[in-house]
Amino acid sequence: MLARDLAEPYPYVTTDEDAAHAVRLLARHRLPALLVVDADAAPYALVPCAHLLGRLVSEGRGHDEAPTRTAGLTVADWLPPGSSSLPTVEEDASLTRIADLIARTHSPLVAVVERDGDQRWLAGVVTAARLMERLAGGET
Repeated sequence: MLARDLAEPYPYVTTDEDAAHAVRLLARHRLPALLVVDADAAPYALVPCAHLLGRLVSEGRGHDEAPTRTAGLTVADWLPPGSSSLPTVEEDASLTRIADLIARTHSPLVAVVERDGDQRWLAGVVTAARLMERLAGGET
């Protein structure tokens, strides 16, 4: 079994989208991390929600002020400095390669990319939970 066989859709935003949209996406889907792609749909960043919460609410501030913290910002503007890069694999990566990458990066998911020459784009993701299910012999 290869990455392409386990890849599944995952909600994402682009770097130039409104940051408030990203906040709503995270909340609506209860995502563990924000997946960001660039304008060409190539993986750009994966930022755990825990890192983004500090951007919304600082100590001593009420939750009523959180939406105003993203007003007028793009996703690229809103991302914390040094945002983690997104662990990626090609479609033909093995399950062992994916498991190793998830373990080394402590990432909840790995992006699966398709490639055509120098162009690459997001084909889907393999979540740690989905990989664990497969490795444990569960349904896929």
